[in-house]
Amino acid sequence: MKKLFVLALVVSIVPVLADAQGGGPSISTQRRKGPPEGPVPRLPDGTVDLSGVWVGGGPINDIEREGGMKPGTLDALMTPKAKAILASRDVTQEPHNRCLPMGVPRVTPFPYRFVQTPTHRAATHLFILHEGNIHSYRQVFMDGRKHPPIEELDPTWYGHSIGWWEKDTLVIDTIGFNDKFWFDRRGTPHSEQLHIVERWTRTSLGTMENRVTMTDPEMFTRPLEFVFTATLSPPGDELLEYICQENNQYGQQTIPGFNPATGETKK
Repeated sequence: MKKLFVLALVVSIVPVLADAQGGGPSISTQRRKGPPEGPVPRLPDGTVDLSGVWVGGGPINDIEREGGMKPGTLDALMTPKAKAILASRDVTQEPHNRCLPMGVPRVTPFPYRFVQTPTHRAATHLFILHEGNIHSYRQVFMDGRKHPPIEELDPTWYGHSIGWWEKDTLVIDTIGFNDKFWFDRRGTPHSEQLHIVERWTRTSLGTMENRVTMTDPEMFTRPLEFVFTATLSPPGDELLEYICQENNQYGQQTIPGFNPATGETKK
């Protein structure tokens, strides 16, 4: 595995070095400049344009730390049931390691893209396309419909989402989650009672704020509030094909000592 990692690293570095030797800006130089600057773009009808390839905007490893909470706050707000579930988990059980969706509001280190449709008038649908893992997407209904009764929804990884605009802030309200995904690599749990409201605000051309309110009375003693920041990727970046099927072990059984649950190889 170490040899494969080194080979992949070399392959990724070669184009950057070639650009630098040729006098052109390297990819690494472009990224060090930070997010692009400029005014918030808008669609023909005046709605904020959320297009572009984004990274960040949600938790990856630790929802408490990455969401702006003081250390220990989240644990203090957990119910006894939530604490027991958290204590029973370790990173080897992480559903995302088995190519399963990351849920909401979690993101991966990989990029994603908002798709608003149509663009010449008020959008009826909005989709969030994720590169990571199963190349999945979220569907947000923007046509004014309400959530169906919760008992009529089949619990899913991304839930049932409806959205609307409050001035320049996109509000996404989601219910109907299953209880399978983790909020972070710590294993922070939730139940099927989870209700999430995201408030996405594009604060500039290159940055977007996501304020998240989560309510889950089975797991937390009060609603939780987090703030995350998404960053626009450099021009030219696109979503890449990412094929990952649940518990896929193709090509891994030939590596001695490889553990597909953890992605680690014993020496």
